Amino acid sequence: MIVDERYTTYLNSLYPELSPVLKEIQKEAIETYVPIIRPETINLLQLLIKMNQPKNILEVGAAVGFSANLMAEAAGDEVKITTIENYLPRIPIANANFKRTGRDGQITLLEGDAMEILPTLEGPFDFIFMDAAKGQYINFWPEVKRLIKDGGVIVTDNVLQDGDIIESRFAITRRNRTIHKRMRDYLYELTHDEGFSTTILPLGDGVSISVKGKK
Repeated sequence: MIVDERYTTYLNSLYPELSPVLKEIQKEAIETYVPIIRPETINLLQLLIKMNQPKNILEVGAAVGFSANLMAEAAGDEVKITTIENYLPRIPIANANFKRTGRDGQITLLEGDAMEILPTLEGPFDFIFMDAAKGQYINFWPEVKRLIKDGGVIVTDNVLQDGDIIESRFAITRRNRTIHKRMRDYLYELTHDEGFSTTILPLGDGVSISVKGKK
């Protein structure tokens, strides 16, 4: 835990419950060990969507469609969501979940590697949510920057690696050192890019919020 678990448990108890269908999708994901956004991140994402009222959303990392459905519910029926997923076993589950919520007409799932798909997209998008392979965020960044509109918001989940991000690379297991370095590089890039204003919150597994400046 990055934040004392007692605070997290208490704060999560205050937030409104999910709609029944989202609650079921969340429960199924947890039971099958699919990584989805944590309860505190759910509340933040809903808040940011409602504050910014985007009409065109891009998600990198659909998993089983939980967060895309969450964003669609928060943004309303007029929003268009494009989501990308590379892991084949999860794609039919995500599509089934979009039909299950009645949002298959407004959510489009693109199958394949985001590194190959992102350059083919035109945008601009009002809101981009990244929740994919953490070691690839730094590689996604140039295309994500291109695709977000002026004044648009980019949210990235899982940026603090359960607190490991503050550790020396020598304190990290050898197999995780590449991801550790790439995430540090990504956070440095975010916070030093003059075209964006960024904050990083120790919430869930760490969330960054970046707003592109208006020209």
